[in-house]
Amino acid sequence: MFTNTYVPIVGGVARSVSSYEEEFRRRGHQVHIVAPQFDGAGESTEHVLRTPALTNFNGSIFSFALPQPGLVAEFLDQFQPELLHSHHPFQLGDTALRAAWTRRLPLVFTHHTLWEQYTHYVPLDSEALQRIVVQIATEYANLCTHVIAPSQSISEMLVQRGVTRPISVIPTGINLAFFGSGDGAAFRRRHNIPPDALVVGHVGRLANEKNLGFLAKAVAMFAAGRSDVRFVVVGSGDSAAALEESFGRIARADQLVMPGSLTGQDLADAYAALDLFVFSSQSETQGMVLAEAMAARTPVLALDGPGVRDVLTSENGRLLPADALESEFAAELASLTQDRDALRSLGESARRSIDDYGLEACATRMLALYEQLVQEHSRPDDNATAPWDRLLRRLEVEWNLLVEKTAALSAAVVETAPAAEK
Repeated sequence: MFTNTYVPIVGGVARSVSSYEEEFRRRGHQVHIVAPQFDGAGESTEHVLRTPALTNFNGSIFSFALPQPGLVAEFLDQFQPELLHSHHPFQLGDTALRAAWTRRLPLVFTHHTLWEQYTHYVPLDSEALQRIVVQIATEYANLCTHVIAPSQSISEMLVQRGVTRPISVIPTGINLAFFGSGDGAAFRRRHNIPPDALVVGHVGRLANEKNLGFLAKAVAMFAAGRSDVRFVVVGSGDSAAALEESFGRIARADQLVMPGSLTGQDLADAYAALDLFVFSSQSETQGMVLAEAMAARTPVLALDGPGVRDVLTSENGRLLPADALESEFAAELASLTQDRDALRSLGESARRSIDDYGLEACATRMLALYEQLVQEHSRPDDNATAPWDRLLRRLEVEWNLLVEKTAALSAAVVETAPAAEK
């Protein structure tokens, strides 16, 4: 697996990679990871190659991988993989593409992210740059063997954008039993939340693209004048201070509980402590944290968006239009929480609604795809290791990457359909 984000980074892609990595290993498969260096990540290991990188790129938590083709080639020569899986369409994603083409290996690409929502992390952010990254992801997908969409809505979007390679819908699986085992009462005690308080919560990176200004204002409007309400926000990021300020302008500051980023049992306990999970992001490709909340028997209130609408139904929560006002969100909060018994019943229904998101089920589907692709690409008489063959294929992939980048740059001056839709 090649990924630009990996533990200890807290985020959907890093969690997806590490979850599948652990599950595949548990089943006896060999898995190696190529990822950039991050602050606090430690050194490379037998199974994980940490490539040199610019950490905290442009003030963010992300790293910018520096080209190290020889280092990666040596790592792959020792491992001799049967299949490569790329989780990004640039940086180490390009490295994965080069490795797959020169070694004649199948390459799977998971389209985790709506990258046009993340261009504010780089200099010269603009609508033109957003069109460029949309086109890069599309062209990249068409150079891969198979594409994974984390949700049906993203699969449909990829086809609309021009992806012609085969697409499978496989979400990031979650450990249903683990997230259903949290101790909510213990979490409340640790954070001085009354046992009978009405707790509304959110989990995720506190970043600009998550639409947290809307969420803070909406929940604050609901909480204002209600001493029994607490708003728990689990996560960290550049938007933490702005969220705290926005909430405090309307509701009492002591109604907001911000424990920072949590993992393991602490995270499971946090989910279990909530009466209702709230979500307003429009930049998701799958409802991963929504499914985690539902596994903890916590229903969800969210704004409509890609990925979110694939998970949220009347059986596990409420979905409001993407353009709903903060006041409408607050009113729905009041309606949903008016009857606590009905809310708990909705939480039980939420747990029953997400069996298809279990890690074991999703990993089985992913492995079946891997095995199919390896079988289809096995060539006993393959001459892929011959130096001349590798050179020709390296020239071919470099040409394709050049065409990909040229097509993406042309999107900067030609407004594409996805940008127009936005």
